[in-house]
Amino acid sequence: MKKIVVAGFKGRMGSTAAKMVLDNEDFDLVGVYDPRATETSLAGDATFNNVDVPVFTEREAILSVKPEIWIDFTVPEAAVKNTKFALEHDISPVVGTTGFTDNDVKQLQAIAKKRQVGGLIAPNFGLSAVLMMQFAKQAAKYFPDVEIIEMHHDNKLDAPSGTALKTAEMMQKERGDKPQGNPDKTESLPGARGANYHGMRIHSVRLPGLIAHQQVQFGAVGEGLTIRQDTYDRASFMTGVALACRKVTDHHELFDGLEYLL
Repeated sequence: MKKIVVAGFKGRMGSTAAKMVLDNEDFDLVGVYDPRATETSLAGDATFNNVDVPVFTEREAILSVKPEIWIDFTVPEAAVKNTKFALEHDISPVVGTTGFTDNDVKQLQAIAKKRQVGGLIAPNFGLSAVLMMQFAKQAAKYFPDVEIIEMHHDNKLDAPSGTALKTAEMMQKERGDKPQGNPDKTESLPGARGANYHGMRIHSVRLPGLIAHQQVQFGAVGEGLTIRQDTYDRASFMTGVALACRKVTDHHELFDGLEYLL
């Protein structure tokens, strides 16, 4: 059984991840982490079926349960420190927190390479989202004029989403830099055309009732192509998280994207 700790267990994604670990016979939830927690165990929490799993408020204390995998659904500034801590103690991180900078990822990958520890940072663990990004990358070779519309719940901290940025990065490698629209026309309302990423536009929608949705819309003379992905339940992400937990320890580097483990 793989010994796993979950950071950010009080959040919606973190609690879902902790329950996923408990539900899998080949996983062992040896601890959960949140520096703001006041409880010392999950034994009194019906959300987690009152299991007697220790709650940690300090990273160093987690080493006492000797975890092999660190699942992280926290916030960017905490996740970077958590991932660095995990790698430096030979714990494989599986990170779903978005907001990492390119420099953050490079520094963490250097640590993983030095320590020979496998890990994963993924903007999205939904298999349909990973396929959507792959399809969009292929389509960008033939339809360089494209815009991204990403839609999330109104409590999401970052905009655009990590998935939208990853999609844009993947398409940019195929299409290059290409300004879109009439450069002589100005916006009558600033921001109306969305964020500009190497010429393509990204639009972020934040509304209650949404979870995670993305539409990649391509246009050409006389035709168009739309690739859309919808997440209706956070449980859908857990297939990818479980897959990552089973595979990361077989590797000796930190991957940036779930597609590298598929």
